[in-house]
Amino acid sequence: MRRSSEDTKALILAAARERFAADGYERATIRAIAADVAIDPSMVMRYFGNKEKLFAAAADVDLRFPDLTGLPRESVGTALVTHFLDRWEGDEGMMILLRTGVTNEAVAERLRGIFAAQLGPLIAALHDDPSQAPSRAGLAASQVLGMALCRYVLRLPPVVAMSREEIVHWLGPTLQRYLAE
Repeated sequence: MRRSSEDTKALILAAARERFAADGYERATIRAIAADVAIDPSMVMRYFGNKEKLFAAAADVDLRFPDLTGLPRESVGTALVTHFLDRWEGDEGMMILLRTGVTNEAVAERLRGIFAAQLGPLIAALHDDPSQAPSRAGLAASQVLGMALCRYVLRLPPVVAMSREEIVHWLGPTLQRYLAE
């Protein structure tokens, strides 16, 4: 059965997300992604141009922060940890960035940009001194990225064994300090 161009593009993107998440940027190939979709590699190039553009589309991440300004100030840390756990466990784009960002400088820069552009303004809205937002965002990112790296990539046994509730319990107060104190 013949697919529409939009269906083909969506299948390529889904296969690319899986391949980049599993193999990382360096080892994932256009040929392997095309094989996953059962198409010629030239079709991948037709829709996305090159591997870098395909990666950019596959790793296009919106952190989709909830509005934390309406929450009681003392609960924003736990709310943000819960949100990040939901995002890491439900978005291959996040995993792609995490796995490849540790070995590829261009991807690391993209990850830094996402956190700066999306987390910084959130923290600025929560704190009385917006000039501290970049530092606070960097510290908050260090916690959630470190936890995600240990839990989902390195699979550090004690961190993997923790329940979501335990992670929120331990990490929530730390983020609370960075976000609202």
